[in-house]
Amino acid sequence: MEPLLLGLVAALVWKLYQLKRSPHDAPLRSVTLCLVCAALSYPVAMPGGASGVDTVAGHGTAKLIQNVLLLLAVYFLMCFYLYSSADEEAGRRRARKEAVGVGVVAVAITVAAESVPHEVFAGSFSTADMTIPQIAFFYGGAGLYLMYALGMACRWTRRYARMSRRPHSTGLWMAAVGLGAMALACAVRAVIVAVRWADVDVPGPLMAAVAFLLVASILLFAAGITYSGARARISSLRLWLQHRRDHRRLAPLWELLAEAFPQNVLRPASPAALDRWRARGVHRRYHRRIVECRDGLVDISPHLLTEDDDSAVLSIDSTELASRLHRASARIGQGVPAPRRAVPLAMALGSDRQSDVKQLIAVSDALRGAA
Repeated sequence: MEPLLLGLVAALVWKLYQLKRSPHDAPLRSVTLCLVCAALSYPVAMPGGASGVDTVAGHGTAKLIQNVLLLLAVYFLMCFYLYSSADEEAGRRRARKEAVGVGVVAVAITVAAESVPHEVFAGSFSTADMTIPQIAFFYGGAGLYLMYALGMACRWTRRYARMSRRPHSTGLWMAAVGLGAMALACAVRAVIVAVRWADVDVPGPLMAAVAFLLVASILLFAAGITYSGARARISSLRLWLQHRRDHRRLAPLWELLAEAFPQNVLRPASPAALDRWRARGVHRRYHRRIVECRDGLVDISPHLLTEDDDSAVLSIDSTELASRLHRASARIGQGVPAPRRAVPLAMALGSDRQSDVKQLIAVSDALRGAA
């Protein structure tokens, strides 16, 4: 149960974060409410939570609350697809009709639960006496609605998965398989209810297998709906780590140029605390360092040319450039004026930004090696 609850909580936290950024997004709000109901239903189902609720409200109340929360979870899941449809007004009308349906089912199973003694209703699904019509209706009615709602959600998810591209399609297919497995587990449980209502014993291993299928399918569904977001966060983390590493590798080149031309070091937009905090971000410091290195190389370029060199573009390898930078820095420190106008540095590795960064890093690494 704990891995399942952890998976649901992780998915819920991610959706709450997205909902905070887009509070008027109806489909997102629906899937968030779905996860809220699903996450709340499991603490109620745990022995500690169930006993606490039953002590306060009477035996069997926790089980009733759990099943009502599960009904609401799958209803909100359907609302996610209905609100995501092309015809928003038709989707809202269908959502209102489905609300009536889930309300009828919730009231019906509540009446069935309240019409039997509490001690009869206190057992679990595997130990409940299904020969009592109210108990059979409680489990069977809730299971059939869950099967219907999950089956519809699986159908819609498969449709969206076929229309989507990776990585979104991968997450949707995972969610579709999870929903289909949940619907199958609910269907098997409905058959088990009917068999036990007829006073026929069901093997324990079959009951355990259905329970395992239900838990595994919920975990797969939770993983599916968070897959694309988690993958995007992983990609962002990789980029963050790369920028942090490149920023450090550029340090020797930047330090040399910043000492020679301190006016090129960019400052925060204002002394405000927010601007200073933003300026410390890894991506901002990375891009700022690239700009500062490029500006510094332009300013120091007149000192890099030899007396006989009248080139319009400075084109030398990284090792030779590092050597000339050391000598040029020393001359600038002695106050030697620039002998000529600035010249651009040749883009030996390509004309795109990534090639430019690689070239700067190569020069910086050469400076580090020389030091």
